[in-house]
Amino acid sequence: MYSFIILLYSLAVRMAALFGNKKARLMVRGHHAVWSLLRERVVPDARYIWVHAASLGEFEQGRPLIERIRREMPEKKILLTFFSPSGYEVRKNFPGADIVCYLPFDTLLNVRRFLRLVHPEMLVLVKYEFWFNLIFRVSHRGIPIYSISSIFRPRQIFFRWYGRMYAQCLKRITHFFVQNQESVMLLSRLGITNVTVTGDTRFDRVIDIMRSARELPYVEHFVAPAQQAQQTIVVAGSTWPPDEDILIGHFNAHPEQRLIIAPHVVSEEHLREIESKIQRPAVRLSQLVAYLTAHPEVESPKAQCLIIDGYGLLSSIYRYAHVAYVGGGFGVGIHNVPEAAVYGLPVIIGPNNQRFHEAQQLLAAGGCHEIHTGDDYARLMATFTTDAAALSAAGKASHDYIHGHAGATDLIFRHLFPEATAAES
Repeated sequence: MYSFIILLYSLAVRMAALFGNKKARLMVRGHHAVWSLLRERVVPDARYIWVHAASLGEFEQGRPLIERIRREMPEKKILLTFFSPSGYEVRKNFPGADIVCYLPFDTLLNVRRFLRLVHPEMLVLVKYEFWFNLIFRVSHRGIPIYSISSIFRPRQIFFRWYGRMYAQCLKRITHFFVQNQESVMLLSRLGITNVTVTGDTRFDRVIDIMRSARELPYVEHFVAPAQQAQQTIVVAGSTWPPDEDILIGHFNAHPEQRLIIAPHVVSEEHLREIESKIQRPAVRLSQLVAYLTAHPEVESPKAQCLIIDGYGLLSSIYRYAHVAYVGGGFGVGIHNVPEAAVYGLPVIIGPNNQRFHEAQQLLAAGGCHEIHTGDDYARLMATFTTDAAALSAAGKASHDYIHGHAGATDLIFRHLFPEATAAES
C-alpha cells in the first residue's frame, strides 16, 4: 500500500509539472538529473556521511552538524539530499557538502539504484524525514541511521492504530536525538529506547548566524535617526497580509515608532499592497540603496518605514530592533522565532503557533507574546514603549532561552564520532 501511494504521488507531481506547476517541474527535472549527477560526482571508493533534509528549514537544523563534520573531520565526504525544491534550489551550491542533490521518490527501485551509486558510511535524517523503503533498505545493508532534532507528537501516524506498520521503520533507526522528553515517552510506547534528549540544533544555528551577522550600512543609515531620537524600532519578519494589517495600522498612529517590514512573499503586487496601507513616509530597501549610491553627499529620504524587498537579510536585520514581530501566526503558522529571539528581543507572534515547540517554550518563559487582535498588539506595544523594565525582562527571557538550549550539535557529534572526541582529549 505504501509503495502504491508513493507511485500515485510521483504521478501526480509529473502531471502537475505538465500543467505548468513550477515547483513540480523543478522536482521532476531534479529527480531526472540525480542519476547522472551521482555517476559524475561520486568518488567510487569513498564512504559518504549522508545527511537528508526535507526542505530549507530542516537543512538549517542539519547545517551545524554538517559544518562541524567538515571543520573537524575534513577527510570525510558529505552527501546532502533534499526532497523539496524549496530546499534544493536554494542550497544546491552549498559548499559544505561534496555532493548536493534531490532524493528521488521513495520506491524500492529508486532506493536500490541510489545505493548502488552511493556507499554511505551513515545516514542522518533531519527532524521528520522517515521514508519507509529508504530506511528499510539502508538498514538491511547494515548502515547506521540517525535521526537528529526529531520531535514526536501523539497525533502523528506512528502512534495511531492504523500507522503501526509504518512505525516499524522507526525501529530500524540506530539512534534518535530528540528535542524533548515527550518524544522519549512516545517512542517508548513503541518499544524504542535508543533515544537521547539533545534539544534542537536550530539553536546552535541561530547563534552562529547572529555571530556572523552581516554589516548592513543602508539599514544602519535608516535606523540611525530613530536611535538618536530614542524611537522604538520594530522589525517585522516573514509577514503576511493579516500581520501587516495589524502592524501597519498601529504604525500609522504612532509617530514615536519606526518599522522595518520584511514580507514573506516579495512580489511587486504584495509590495504595492503594503505601500498602499502605509500613511507615513516609507521606502523600499532597493530604492534607498539606489538613492544613497547616486547621491552619497545628500541626506537620505525622511522615511519612517523601511520595506525589505529582497531575501537573505532578515536574520541580520533583527539586531537593529527593540521589538520583533514574526509573521505567519494568522495563517500558515509562525515562521522562525529563534532567528529573532537570539538577539535578546521580545518577540510577538499570532495565535497559530501550537505546532512550534520553541515558540511554546518561549511563551512560557516570557520572551514571546501571543496576540489575537490589533488591540492585543497595541497593548503590548504600549507596555514595551513605556516600561523599560518590561522590555528588558522580555528580551532577557528570549536571550536566556536560546542560549540556554544551545549545545545539541556538540552532543550529537560526540556520539556519532567518538574517535574525534578521543583525539581531542
